[in-house]
Amino acid sequence: MRIFLSLGSNLGDKQKNIETAYQKIEERIGTIVSASVFYVSKPVDFQSDNFFINSVCEVYSLLDIDAVFAITQEIEKEIGRDKKSINGIHTDRIIDIDILLADDLVIKTPELTIPHPRMHLRTFVLEPMREIAADVVHPVLEKTIKELLEDASFFTGGTNEIP
Repeated sequence: MRIFLSLGSNLGDKQKNIETAYQKIEERIGTIVSASVFYVSKPVDFQSDNFFINSVCEVYSLLDIDAVFAITQEIEKEIGRDKKSINGIHTDRIIDIDILLADDLVIKTPELTIPHPRMHLRTFVLEPMREIAADVVHPVLEKTIKELLEDASFFTGGTNEIP
């Protein structure tokens, strides 16, 4: 299965948090075949003085999507994330790992939605994803990552990166 994961951190040694997550992903989920550089962005949907480092990776895995999801949640806990966003209320986090896409799967359960339901609105996800997979097509919106980024940048007035 071809899976795209988004990783973000805005607490502690942010770069190290993501690098540690990448090591654990490689050990337990599958082969990371590409990863974006690190991007710095402002928090979205909540106020904080702590800026994020974000990255996206492409992973080839033999695991099913439920196993991948469970492992990403375990990795977050192991790195130190002790609480999740509840009812859309976001807070600072040591690590966040989101499944963006998994092949052409479309899943909507209380625990997991694929494609990620807000990825097409988030330049901090689309920018690093464009770097490694500009021509990948969103299976629901039927637009490439490059097209989604152009749309998101238009509606948000640009990226949310720190100048």
